[in-house]
Amino acid sequence: MVAQQDPARLSLTVDRFRDGSWTRDPDPIAVEAPLELRIATEAGARPITITMRTPGNDFELAAGFLYSEGIVASPDDIVDVRYSDEVMISEDDRRNTVIVTLRPGLEVDLKRMDRNFTQTSACGVCGKESLNALGLGGCRPLAMGTTITADVLRSLPSALRSGQAGFDATGGVHAVGLFDTSGQIISLREDVGRHNAFDKMVGQRLLARKMAKLQQSVAVLSGRASYELLQKALIARIPIVAAIGAPSSLAVEIASTFNITLVGFLKAGSFNVYAGRERICD
Repeated sequence: MVAQQDPARLSLTVDRFRDGSWTRDPDPIAVEAPLELRIATEAGARPITITMRTPGNDFELAAGFLYSEGIVASPDDIVDVRYSDEVMISEDDRRNTVIVTLRPGLEVDLKRMDRNFTQTSACGVCGKESLNALGLGGCRPLAMGTTITADVLRSLPSALRSGQAGFDATGGVHAVGLFDTSGQIISLREDVGRHNAFDKMVGQRLLARKMAKLQQSVAVLSGRASYELLQKALIARIPIVAAIGAPSSLAVEIASTFNITLVGFLKAGSFNVYAGRERICD
């Protein structure tokens, strides 16, 4: 039997084997549900993607996704964000459809976004026709200036972990935390998709009109550092990315090419630096 507790979690009765015996116990699991994102312009409304996500902070997810894809460049490009109000679809479907109205006159090149229509929660770039379609050629390397001490870096895993309420409940969601260089948390978002968690975090800053602070911040990833997360950090101009897990080869390549400090295997007592060592002070 499944009972809905909140939009992000389900309570499922499971058979549990412990110490040689069986019990039946409630167990919370993370919700994975489709979100259809539509954009509305002067030319009309059209769907642009479906992503599998954990419900919650859906407007931030939509705004962050549009920003990371280069469709919007500032909060002024967004007139309105809302759930669908179509009477012909169910309430559940309406809550799983977000419509973003863009400002009049904004030119949108949707051909550049060619991808398979459905994404999974695993990968934010799945379905791109080629790496060239990712459009990183127009990005500039990040400037130096932002630095962080090794001691502050080593404090970030516990700070991130203390804010992972969804993971505490389910063990099934990723987290992205945004910190300043003194180690104070600015924003934290969770999702079954690591790229969704990053988009939610960026979308929160975009809608709050606080994007400038990203250029003096650190993004901490609860898992590995993959290509798509470094791509999103580059577009958001975040100079330092620290992952609890390992980086991929393409993540290291992006960090090295665009002057992003990339830290992996971050723990309280140790970490590896794969690019941008100059930003880390002893």
